[in-house]
Amino acid sequence: MQNIVALRTSDSADTPKATYQSQMRILIADDHDLVRDTIAMFLEAEGMAEVVTVEDLDAAVKSADETGSFDLVLLDFNMPGMDGLQGLERMKAANGNQPVAILSGTASPQIAKDAIAAGAAGFVPKTLGAKSMVSAIRFMAAGETFVPYAFMQQADAKTVANLTMRETEVLRGLCEGKSNKEIARDLDLQEVTIKLHVKTLCRKLDAKNRTQAAMIARDRKLV
Repeated sequence: MQNIVALRTSDSADTPKATYQSQMRILIADDHDLVRDTIAMFLEAEGMAEVVTVEDLDAAVKSADETGSFDLVLLDFNMPGMDGLQGLERMKAANGNQPVAILSGTASPQIAKDAIAAGAAGFVPKTLGAKSMVSAIRFMAAGETFVPYAFMQQADAKTVANLTMRETEVLRGLCEGKSNKEIARDLDLQEVTIKLHVKTLCRKLDAKNRTQAAMIARDRKLV
């Protein structure tokens, strides 16, 4: 397997910046409007020349076919048309073997490793902070392979109720009665990222809402 550049958040300032950033073309394929629009907003604020967003793999392939290869494509692992990592191969071919990375809010570190082994330019959790995400995208567009250090460490970490370490931190904030904004500030993340975590942990705990998730956590002594 090729070398993986696993970065800590604090390493992000040292990642290489593509000198052609003002001409960079990025394609984001994700079936969640909020995720697509938020990442696009991050990139446009950093001066990326063109950020195209689509909602499924077919549209991503069509976009590359019609407008030419992108400097980097971000594919949501669970969106329509992906069929696991088969969608990665299809997109790589459509993008002229230019970098294609996997984006996910639920995939495990093992899936991240499998994606890298299959030729992905990297694995980007949707929970990654804005600055780290922009740095990761620059890194991959420059030809490097990226996975976040903390995420990969979860492969050896103990989890509670099948929650990731970050989801457990968010759950603790819910149990303390904190708002999404307060939890985001405590964890140095975007509020939209906390919303995604809350949605995921509610599903894992079979909770109807954040209040019930906190009650379940207290009853089971999860935090």
